[in-house]
Amino acid sequence: MTHKIAILGASGYTGAELIRLIAGHPNMEITALSGERKAGMAMGDVFPHLRHMDLPNLCRIDEIDFSTVDLCFCALPHKTSQEVIRDLPKGLKIVDLSADFRLRDPEEYAKWYGNTHVALEQQHEAVYGLTEFYREDIRNARLVAGTGCNAATGQFALRPLIAAGVIDLDDIVLDLKCAVSGAGRSLKENLLHAELSEGYNAYAIGGTHRHLGEFDQEFSALAGRPVQVQFTPHLIPANRGILVTVYVRGAAKAIHETFLAAYANEPFVQVLPFGEAPSTHHVRGSNFVHVGVAADRLEGRAVVIAALDNLTKGSSGQALQNANLMLGEDEVTGLMMAPLFP
Repeated sequence: MTHKIAILGASGYTGAELIRLIAGHPNMEITALSGERKAGMAMGDVFPHLRHMDLPNLCRIDEIDFSTVDLCFCALPHKTSQEVIRDLPKGLKIVDLSADFRLRDPEEYAKWYGNTHVALEQQHEAVYGLTEFYREDIRNARLVAGTGCNAATGQFALRPLIAAGVIDLDDIVLDLKCAVSGAGRSLKENLLHAELSEGYNAYAIGGTHRHLGEFDQEFSALAGRPVQVQFTPHLIPANRGILVTVYVRGAAKAIHETFLAAYANEPFVQVLPFGEAPSTHHVRGSNFVHVGVAADRLEGRAVVIAALDNLTKGSSGQALQNANLMLGEDEVTGLMMAPLFP
């Protein structure tokens, strides 16, 4: 069976990444691509690396016949996404890549994103899209909310440890580095080559980053009590990749064994040998996550490091993994490509 697929917001990085991934999927066909500002253009003109593919031209959302679509990926900006999804057909399966449906509490959404949610019915039905931890809910969902790429990386490094009770929940520090594509494709002065290259800077300092809303929601639900982590993201002059270094209080060997048990049957999560550190180079362009653990020189403390590709496992690859479940496909279909190296 061939599933008919629409991608809204196909002119952005995550939209282009979805097209690249779906090109290798044997049971999906892209039948509609939207890009409001680039409507009428060929995808090969917007993204020359896709020129070899036979794709529909970009169109406006109101030109798409959704009655012919089995599943829709929504790669639109935050706030825009909820306004569009609210008006889509009620029976349409949707995987949203924006932040609009990640937070379950409308007040928390307003706190972190600065605007009132306008699609509360859809917000309440949305399933959080971290596949490895919400697999069965996703399989039966109509609307799945993809995670933030930073939030996904931090959760792969911490969820099993919180669930197993092997770390001190009041002493967690996340130091995260994210490549520039995590900021999207829109023009921003601080992302110009001369402003970004040969540099490295922290941002959203002191607990202001929006993905903290996801950490608070997910870690507190796991622990059964409030859990707040210390989190500082950094922008690095690289195109792809996220690496998080997490400092925790706990026995390093027990932490490593917890990861081995938790991820033993996960096709996309690889736990490295004890003491070995992941690198973004080793997951680039793939749907894989690498997790490593080392003992700190301070007794009773450990360092956990996780790496993934922000555009693939952190966004579009995760979205395709979820779509596979929603459509009854094997969740690894179209996603087992090896990382790009060097």
